[in-house]
Order: sequence, then C-alpha cells, then structure tokens
Amino acid sequence: MTTTTDRNRVLIFDTTLRDGEQSPGATMSHAEKLEIAQMLDEMGVDIIEAGFPIASEGDFAAVSDIAKAARNAVICGLARAQIPDIDRAWEAVRHAKRPRIHTFIGTSPLHRAIPNLDMDQMADRIHQTVTHARNLCDDVQWSPMDATRTEHDYLCRVVEIAIRAGATTINIPDTVGYTAPRESAALIAMLLERVPGADRIVFATHCHNDLGMATANSLAAVEAGARQVECTINGLGERAGNTALEEVVMALKVRHDIMPFTTAIDTTKIMGLSRRVSQVSGFPVQFNKAIVGKNAFLHESGIHQDGVLKNVETFEIMRPADIGLNEANIAMGKHSGRAALRAKLGDLGFEVGDNQLKDVFVRFKALADRKKEVYDDDLVALMQDSAANTDTDYLQVRHLRVVCGGGEPATATLTMMVDEDEQTVERQGDGPVDAAFACVNALFRHDATLQLYQVHAVTEGTDAQATVSVRLEEEGRIATGQAADTDTILASVKAYVGALNRLRVRRQKTAPDSDTRSIGMFS
Repeated sequence: MTTTTDRNRVLIFDTTLRDGEQSPGATMSHAEKLEIAQMLDEMGVDIIEAGFPIASEGDFAAVSDIAKAARNAVICGLARAQIPDIDRAWEAVRHAKRPRIHTFIGTSPLHRAIPNLDMDQMADRIHQTVTHARNLCDDVQWSPMDATRTEHDYLCRVVEIAIRAGATTINIPDTVGYTAPRESAALIAMLLERVPGADRIVFATHCHNDLGMATANSLAAVEAGARQVECTINGLGERAGNTALEEVVMALKVRHDIMPFTTAIDTTKIMGLSRRVSQVSGFPVQFNKAIVGKNAFLHESGIHQDGVLKNVETFEIMRPADIGLNEANIAMGKHSGRAALRAKLGDLGFEVGDNQLKDVFVRFKALADRKKEVYDDDLVALMQDSAANTDTDYLQVRHLRVVCGGGEPATATLTMMVDEDEQTVERQGDGPVDAAFACVNALFRHDATLQLYQVHAVTEGTDAQATVSVRLEEEGRIATGQAADTDTILASVKAYVGALNRLRVRRQKTAPDSDTRSIGMFS
C-alpha cells in the first residue's frame, strides 16, 4: 500500500503509458513501453500506471512485463467498475513488488446516463467492485470519473462508500479540464472535511489541460490537502493533454518557499525522459513549452542577454542542469570519436549501449560529413531519427533519388524494404515531396490521408538538418511520424514511412468492446 507518512510529501503518479498513449497517434511499441517504465522507475516516480490490461492483449502484456521488471515504483493497472476488468488488471500487476488496482466509474449526471444506472444502483456497483478489488490487492485506487461536475452531496456519498469498501487512494479527476484552481482546491478541502475516513487515505488529483490550467489546478489541490498528483511526461494526453510532470515537480522545487512540499523525483533525469517520450510517441515538444521546451532557457532580447551574462538569476529561476540539460552547446565534428559521442549523448540525457552506440556513431559520422559542425540540437534530432526509423521496422527506406525543376513534373525513384522484401518503384508528382510520397503509396497500399506536414530547421545555416513531422488519419486511427536529415525530401519520406509503421501497429491494436472507449474521457 502506498501512503505518505510525511504530510508534506507529494506522490507522483505517472500515466504517460496509459492516458498519455491515448493521445491520437501516440502509439508506443512493447519494448518502448518497458524502456519508458524503467526510466520513470529510475527517476523516482512513485506510481506508474502501466496501461489498461483488458483493452488488448498488447496492453496486458506490457503491464505484466512492467510489473515484473519494476524495482521501486508501484505498478498500477486501470479497470472499469466491472469484475472481469478488475480480475484482468490484477492478473497483470500481481507479480509487481508493489501492485495497485485502479478502478473507476463516471459519477456526474452526464456519465451516470452512460451505463444507465441511478444513484443507488451506481453506489451498489461501486461498493461491489471496490470490495472485489481490495480482496485481490491491498492497494486499491478508486476514481469517480468527471468528479468535478458531480453533485457534491453525491460525490461525498460515493467517496465514503469507496473508502469503506477498502480504497486506499481516492482520485478526483477533472476529466474534461473544466475546473479553475480555486474550485480544485475547494473540492479537495470539502471532501476532507465532510467524508468520514478521509483522513486515513490519500487524495489524488488528475487534471486535463483543456483551459490551460492543469498544472495550476493540480498545485491548488495539493495546497488543499491532495497528496498524489497524476501527470504525464511533456503533458502528453487526450485532447489538450494532462498535467505535465515536469511542471508540477519543478514548480514545487523552485517555489518551495510558498509550497513547502517535496517529491522523490530526480529532476536531473527530466530532460532525458522528455526527449525519449517525444521520440517514441512521435509528439514533438513545442519550442516554448515550460521546463523542457527548446526555448525554455534561451534569451534573445538584448536586455535579457545582458542581464543573464552579468547574473544568471536576473532572468532564470532555475538552472538548466537542474533538469539534466547540458549548459555547454559545444560542436562536435567528423574527427570526434565514439567515447566523445557517448559522453556528449550522456550530457544530453541519452544513455546508449554498445550496440546502439555503434549504429548511432555511423549516423553521426555521415551527418558530420555533410555538416561542418554538429551541435547539441543536431544530436538530439539524430537520436530522435534513430529511434523512429530502425532496422526492425516493417517499412524501411533504403534509397531515394529525386529529379525536379525545369518545368517538368518531379520524378522520384524509391527503394524500400517491405516486410524484408526490397522493392523499387518510380513515380511522378506535383513537386519532389508529392512524387516521393507517391512512391511510398505504390509500395504500401493504405487509405490514410495526410493531415499534417511540417518542416523545421534544427539549426541555422544552409547545411542545417530538417526535422519533418507527419500526421496521418485512417478510419479514425491517427499516427504520427518524425525524421531528421540534411536532405529535406529524404527526411519527409522517412517521417511519412514512420507514420505508416505506427499506423500499421494501430491497426493491430483492438479493444474488447466499445465500452473501453469511455476511458478516453477519463482521466
């Protein structure tokens, strides 16, 4: 059971692998989920919500393997308020050193109508399912979905029922991101005051960012008495996302003077995790994102630059090193060796094994031959590209040749591996990117439509790498791809192919029935 003996200690509950992966297009592979879970465990996350075991065989396998591998963190599986869900969640987490079952049901008037239960029937369902979960596991979390729009009297009633049935943590989700900070605080305070037994359990807060207030709402809840914050790396999640782990943790660290709360998070691991989650999810971090954005520690204004040079505290409230960001952007070149590359990648938050280093070093040398200087941002883009385009992918780009200009239609010749079969095709198009994409479509048939195509220069100069982001949609499934190269057309094709590889994985992910879609609004 997870409790807080120090009343100023805030538990960090990370749901990147569950709620975060519900972001349209953010599918992660089994190996990637295990890697992210290990990184979260090593960073000091208290509880890892590893997935929704009954949703698919893939989710069950991921939760089960994460549970077996975890060293420190509580491993949690999500379950609807149904006996089969709870049994499946327990089967997945039971081998963890510290297992937890997290069960939920929608309690607001809008959500009570979904299972067509009246207040008394729902109260009975809550008592039955929480009791069943507690008979299986000593650590049970219960959530009233859409709690912030549930009548206060009824919310108090069902929270008391859940506590009496054995829930050790009560999570209060702001499911649709509707709440303001003062309401978030008042709700926690009200429950602590009115519900018998509330002082014996941990209250958690789970906020969505639809109005841009997820972090503020979470911190307000903590000040009112919540001692668990549910969040994701980079704020990944449904719609506008969840509370960002890095924002909550660093806010508590930097403003400890007015919020005297502590976490167990090793903040120097934040940047490495942020970058890795961005890689495996296919979701780039916006440049001006708080804490982990590319511009978070950049100063362009002359007044700001002058102030920082004289005293860094004039315009910086935390040090880059506090989140694991290397402060020295030193260029590397084609004469740099493996040891130097490994050390530099370590500074940037990337820990690579010998086999991975060998592959990355080859890519680094190829990049160094095309660029005079390779900077930190180039290496980050290189690692993102290495993670997104691997030798084990179903589709792999081998060679691309494009001829364009002179008023003639662009012609592309593409060689690509399709399930270990090397194929070559030539197509024309309205410009080099259109021609190259036509080649991909000829080799891998699909019905996806291109929803987004963006190109960003990683660094300055005509030899800069281009990072290309692509988003595809097929029958409601969304997949994203990202790639980097000094050749913009090649980066575009690799990003497009990366999105198709993810789309293929999404096709293979199936839910047991339509009811599982209800978790998309939850938490």
